[in-house]
Amino acid sequence: MHPLLVIGASGLAREVIAVAPEAGLDPVGIVDDDASRLPYPVGGVRVVGTIDDVLAFPDALLLVCIGSGAARERVVARLARRGIDRLRYATLVDPSARNAGASPIGAGSILLAGAVVTTDALIGEHVVVMPNATITHDCLVGDFATLTAGVSLGGGVTVGRRATVGMNASVRQHVSIGSDATIGMGAAVLHDVPAGETWVGVPAAPMRYARVGGA
Repeated sequence: MHPLLVIGASGLAREVIAVAPEAGLDPVGIVDDDASRLPYPVGGVRVVGTIDDVLAFPDALLLVCIGSGAARERVVARLARRGIDRLRYATLVDPSARNAGASPIGAGSILLAGAVVTTDALIGEHVVVMPNATITHDCLVGDFATLTAGVSLGGGVTVGRRATVGMNASVRQHVSIGSDATIGMGAAVLHDVPAGETWVGVPAAPMRYARVGGA
């Protein structure tokens, strides 16, 4: 098995650690900038230093296990300035995930239990696909996007960079979700979602925030 260094002491890290040996990876440590406050093991794996300490593990592959796509991107950029290139990142696919058409999955991406990729999809780098999400034909999932548990993407859907699709949300075929957009849990997305917007509901529509103190 290849040694793996996990970046971020998170719930996602625990899920990755649990499946890593089945995917041929051996978690040898966790790095987190709060390392001094995290003396205990996470998922049975020791916290061995801060994020910059990845340089002390030159033979280990890396996975950024941070829930926010924007935060993952900041960490990858920070490590790039320290000379860490894309070849250092593992791609973790749970053995129960299905990718029958061998759609490409970018470096640093994570597909957890029961995820399905049908055919002719493209999954970018540092994407997180949580359990039982479905990505169908001709979908494009941008770098640092997050598909949470139970998400269903119809054919030809585009999910932009750093976008997040909430649990059990469904996206109609050929719909585009813009960069940094957020889709709420259980939403049914029937129309294109502009970059940076939050859409919720069935059918999904832009979230309206009430002003503090009333109208």
